[in-house]
Order: sequence, then C-alpha cells, then structure tokens
Amino acid sequence: MYHFSEEFRQAYESLTFPLVIDQFIDEKVVPLLVSDGFCELTGLDRDKAMILMGAGQYDRVHPDDAGKVAQVSDDFAHHRSGYDQLVRCRHEDGYHLIHIIGHWQTMSDGTELAFMVYMDVSSSQKVIEDSSLKYLLFQQDQFYRDPLTGLPNINYMHEFADERVQALRLDGKIPMLIYSDINSMQFYNNQYGFAEGDKLLLLIARKLQKFFPDALVSRGADDHFIILDTYIDETDLNSRLIAVNNEIREEAFGNTAGIQAGVCVFDHITRTGDAIDHSRNALKRIGSDLNTVFRMYSQLADEHYWGERYIVQNLDRALEEGWIKVFYQGIGRVKTDRTACFEALARWIDPNRGNISPGEFIPVLEKYHLVHKLDLYMIEQVMKEVPIRAEADLPLLPVSVNFAAQDFDYRNIPEEIENLYQKYNMEKFVSRNCFIVEITERDIATATDRFQTQLGHLREKGYQLWLDDFGSGYSSLNVFSRFEIDLIKFDMALIRDLDSRGGLNRKIISAMIKIAHDMQIHTLAEGVETPDQLQFLRDVGCELSQGFLYRRPESLNTILFKIANGSIRPSTETPEERERFSRIDPILTDPSEPTPGKES
Repeated sequence: MYHFSEEFRQAYESLTFPLVIDQFIDEKVVPLLVSDGFCELTGLDRDKAMILMGAGQYDRVHPDDAGKVAQVSDDFAHHRSGYDQLVRCRHEDGYHLIHIIGHWQTMSDGTELAFMVYMDVSSSQKVIEDSSLKYLLFQQDQFYRDPLTGLPNINYMHEFADERVQALRLDGKIPMLIYSDINSMQFYNNQYGFAEGDKLLLLIARKLQKFFPDALVSRGADDHFIILDTYIDETDLNSRLIAVNNEIREEAFGNTAGIQAGVCVFDHITRTGDAIDHSRNALKRIGSDLNTVFRMYSQLADEHYWGERYIVQNLDRALEEGWIKVFYQGIGRVKTDRTACFEALARWIDPNRGNISPGEFIPVLEKYHLVHKLDLYMIEQVMKEVPIRAEADLPLLPVSVNFAAQDFDYRNIPEEIENLYQKYNMEKFVSRNCFIVEITERDIATATDRFQTQLGHLREKGYQLWLDDFGSGYSSLNVFSRFEIDLIKFDMALIRDLDSRGGLNRKIISAMIKIAHDMQIHTLAEGVETPDQLQFLRDVGCELSQGFLYRRPESLNTILFKIANGSIRPSTETPEERERFSRIDPILTDPSEPTPGKES
C-alpha cells in the first residue's frame, strides 16, 4: 500500500473540496485518505468517512444507481474507461445528486493512485465551478511537477518530451537523453539522514540545470534525473558530467561520489519512451565501476543485455524441460590411449535460440549467482544416466563435474551430492569415487573457510577433488598444503605453447608433474590436439590427457546411437587397470604396462 509523507498527507487532507484518494489492491478499492471537504460533504468525521469509502462505499448510493456505479468503478479500476458520473447519494435531508470525477495519477515511485472528486450538484453553480477550478489547478501542478525540486516530473516527460525532440530535429540538432543515478543514495540517506538526502537532490538538480542550461531537466523516480538535450560529442558530454560531479562533491554535505548516467542518442525514429529504456539499460551496464561517469547505449550492447536476461529468465525452464544436456568428453590414459574417465560438459540446446554456448551462459549464471543451479543439475543428470549406461553395457567410468566457488556459498554441496547419491541408489552401480568435483585453481586459491571445510567433507565422504586450470595465472603451490587434492589439470595454454620462449612450458610442465607425483597427486593435461603434444606428455610421465585429438564431447544418446549402428566400441579402462593406475609410480616407464593402442 502506498504511504504518503506526513507533509503531503496533511496537505491533501486539509483541502476544502471533496477529494478521496484510492489505490486498487488485489481487485479491491482501498481508500488512502479523504479531504476535509469530503468530510464536510458527507457530514462524517475522517475515520467514519474512510469506513464509508471502504467496505461501505455503496451504502449511500441509490439502489437504482448501484449497478451502474459498480460497473463504471470496475471499468475505471482496470483502465477500460474514465470516471465521470452523476450518482444519487443519500444524505440526512434526502438524496443529493453527486458528480464524481476520477483521474489516475502516477506517483514518484511508479504507483498509480485514483484521485476522486465528489461535487454536490444540488448546490449552486458557482460553488461547483469554484471547487472544480481549485482541483484542476491543484491536479495540474502536482501531476507534471516534482514537489521537492520543482523540476518537471516523469509525467511531463512522457507527455511533452517528444515535442521537444521534434523541435530539436527541425532545428538541425541531434537529441540525446541522459538517465542519471546518484551513487549509493541509500547509503547516503542511512549515514546522513533523509533531510540531507533531500538537500543532495536539490543540489544535483541545480548543478544539472547549470551545466545543461538549454536542456529539459526532469526528476524521475527516487534518485534519478532525466535530461533531454542536444548531443555534440562524447568529449563535451564527459566534461559536463565531470563538472557536475566536481561541484557536487565540493558542495554536498558529507561524502558522495556524485552521479553516473546512461546516454541514448536519438536516431530518426527513436521516441522518448524507448530512449528512457535504452539509457536506463546503458546505466545498468556500468555496474560497480565508479571510474565510469557515463555509458552510451548501443544496439549491440542492448542485444547482449537482452541475451543475458533471456538466460536468467529461462534457466529454471531450461533445467525443468531438459534444454540443458550433459555431453561427455573422454579423458584418455596417456600410456594406453584408453578412455579412463569422462568430463561432463553442459550444452544448452534452446528450442527458440538454438545452441547457446557455455562461453555465453556460464558467465551470465556466475554474474547473477545462479550457477549453483546448473552445477547441481549437472551432477544429478550424470547420476540419472548411470543406470542407462549400465543397461547399455557401457563401462561405468568415473565422471567429473565442474563446480564454482560461489556454489558453496549458497548450498551445502557435500550434503546435496550425498543426497543425490542416495536418491538414485548409486551404491548399486558405482562407488562415490566415481564422481569427481572439479574446482578451478582461481577459485580454490581464494577459498573461504566455509568453502575449504566443504571441500574437506567431500573427500571424507569418498568423492574425488580435482583442481582445474592449473597454471592459468593463479598458480600457488601452497594450495597443496591447504587442500587434499586427487588430481591437477594443466591449463590448455601450457600445452598449446609448448615451444614458445625456447620450450619453457616443457620445463614447467615437467617440473610440476614431478612435484605433483612426489605428493601423490595425479596429473592431466587439457587441450591436447596433436600427436607431438601427446608424445611429450608420455615422455614426462603425465598420466591423463583430454582434448580433440582424443575425443570430442558427445551426449549419451549420441554414444548409444553410434553403438547401436555398429560403430566401434571405444577402448576403455577396466576397473582393475584403474585400481593399478591409482598408485602413482615415480618411474616414468614400466615394461609391464600395456602398450599404446592395445584393446581391453
């Protein structure tokens, strides 16, 4: 329910003409206040008048008019028509003919309120005209003007801004709309009080008028200002906005960073409403960057924004309806070339937009802290597909699933995984060490205590922990002393650039493999694409490899289809071989090991 400030409530209630302000909530008309003039008209005190306009609003209406009033009121409440009716209402001396006029008004926070004026047309014509004139003057002023700053408000912009835009175009100028926001206004109000906050709004209004003297400067909702002016270039705009902020910081009480803005330059078809939306979206994309004073709207950026919104708004549906599927990429044993395990990769196959790449949707989910939904969905899908793999007589190899650090802030991941393991009766098929949690080195290097504790619980329950993207720029060997890690995955950039800088990466990888093996940590190299890269890994004792040289990601349906159609069944590691290879041998070559290419 809308709440008036004490100042505005007193102003409305003291009006001498009969006014009622209503709000439409849950299909009901709720009176917010009545004026002194309405109390005088009904002969009731304010509390009884409020009751009359609430549950008893039809009690005084003539029975023959009640149906008409109910229909008109419903149409008005749903914006199907206006409100301008003559109604007979009962008074102490009989029925009076009451002229009721209603008007919807949008308040500063966007709430729509109904302003209803009641005029007794049984009285003299002069009284009627005087009451109507007073209301119209009052309504016109409040409807188009912000009461605090005296600037035009959003209603004025929607009504008259397009005329200003057309005038600029006819004058050979390029219109632009600036949508600004005060940095940390809520914090400012909390720290210094709302009175100082109002003073800050007044200060900003004056500075915008000073540095945009020919512009239409208006007050939007809350701490937003909207400026319609001529666009010259970005240098001119930047200098003026910086000047505004400099003077705000100098003259404001306490500390404030000033304003930031989104800017939309009109083309020949842009209307004000569209420009407001575009500039508001440009402002949102500034985010928390306090060094950026404004951002220009562009169609490409707008498409990117709506692409993000599509992903966020449709994630739950994509999970529920199976638009996101598990693709399995084989991981090969370097010594044998056999498939040792799989990595589960998410693929969003959208019925409306086609394939949405992981490089597009995963950063969005991380940005909006929704990636935990995806990661838990992925490991659940992997477990749900274990019985299908078993029924098809496929080897039940271990599968790794990627998890983000933020997952552990929103959920108890060890508990969630254990619940899924029990729910799908996994002990009937595989042990817990066949499910692998992959965490990037970047995430684990900055782990919180909660994160670190949960990783420990995962390994205590028997699940494996792999460190992904090792050597990607965050490497710190102290992670080995803080966490119990089963395997490290070398970042593909190390493999791709083996021979750069005189083969430096070859030395780095060789040294890291030795350190890892000394600590009984297994090793895997990502991004293997050539036989030479694979041979190097074999020479230095890297145990596992992953990349397009070995196998591309495929869905379980594709794998089953290929087998059903006579494709060669992939060579996979047996449980006995996996057990043997789980013991890290510091000797890089062993004549007893199977030779590359030998089938299981």
